[in-house]
Amino acid sequence: MTFTDEIILNICAGHGGNGVVRWHRNRRNQKGGPAGGDGGKGGDVYLRGVRDIEVLSRYISNPKFKASDGGHGGGNSLEGSDGADLFIDVPVGSVITQIRPEDHQMIEIRKEGESVKLLQGGRGGFGNEHFKSSRNVTPIEQTDGKKGECADFRVELRLIADAGFIGFPNAGKSTLLNVLTNSGVKVGNYSFTTLEPNLGAFKGYILADIPGLIKGASSGKGLGDKFLRHIMRTNMLVHCISAELDDIEAAYNTVRKELGNYDPALLNKKEILLITKSDTIGSRRLSDLLAEAQTLNPNVLSISVLEDDSIKAFEYYLIHELKGIYR
Repeated sequence: MTFTDEIILNICAGHGGNGVVRWHRNRRNQKGGPAGGDGGKGGDVYLRGVRDIEVLSRYISNPKFKASDGGHGGGNSLEGSDGADLFIDVPVGSVITQIRPEDHQMIEIRKEGESVKLLQGGRGGFGNEHFKSSRNVTPIEQTDGKKGECADFRVELRLIADAGFIGFPNAGKSTLLNVLTNSGVKVGNYSFTTLEPNLGAFKGYILADIPGLIKGASSGKGLGDKFLRHIMRTNMLVHCISAELDDIEAAYNTVRKELGNYDPALLNKKEILLITKSDTIGSRRLSDLLAEAQTLNPNVLSISVLEDDSIKAFEYYLIHELKGIYR
């Protein structure tokens, strides 16, 4: 299934049922007073937050939604049944914008289980019993139900995570996420292995592997700027730079520049600079890299996913920093 983080949905609430003209009947089937019931109300539409970033992909083949209509009224003063409300699941972190008619309604879903009413179902129509009065004892009036609200909406996913791994392609982000969370992300020794964001749970925190950024990403190069928006709601950044690179300063500044070009506020987020794949170089070279990294960012650590002590040290450090941002 192709990952989808933006989609346009056509959504309609249910229409109200019609009121009817009916009459009481005696044993001889003679017409008595009015007995036409009112129509039922159309179902409302709600958005509901879920922890499933794949859910939008399931809507590609059928992007139209409609809540149930209300039932028509009946004889013997019977009211039509109300239409069932419709709940549309969207990933936590979704921004929903109404695009037609253009009244710029925007809704954000930030919590799992959060429900927000999106569209109102139509009111049911009145049956002729509703119009009975001392001056009109045999009314023949009835009204049809009102149409439910209907509009097109753009649903855009912006991941919400406690910490996000960013950096060049092939910086070891996916491998690191797997080691910390057992998320089973695909990994490989080539660029752009990760074509979609991946999430994992770590000690009660949510970690995100953001696909690799390259020079020009903010203007659409490589995987483009579609993934930069996911970093907007990531509370802390773990900037991964491979120890295999010849120039870590250039790599660091390139990614930082793309973040700033997309939104300067990204540069103000808490950031850890993590030198990955430390097992690929000697201890002297690693010491030099860490010293150089300190001039770029004071929060520097190195890691090798092949060394348990290295992993444990990073886990301890990461938990400490995550607790700090929520104090």
